[in-house]
Amino acid sequence: MRLMTAAMFVLALMMAPASAQMGGGKRNHGGDDKKTDSKPKVDDKAYKAALERIPEPKEKYDPWGIARPKPAAKPN
Repeated sequence: MRLMTAAMFVLALMMAPASAQMGGGKRNHGGDDKKTDSKPKVDDKAYKAALERIPEPKEKYDPWGIARPKPAAKPN
């Protein structure tokens, strides 16, 4: 009887973390009609205008430029 009680106690302790991950029985059933649009509305014209204002770089960006040695100058 003691062995059975100890086994059930250990099993109950092992189940506690698993039930904590399941959310405690509270599930979203998807029947909520109280939806609010919390996302800001996207303004495509403003987005495109902001992209137009970004200046073009004068030289191409090289992320490995520091890791590589500079190319040798070409003799004329």
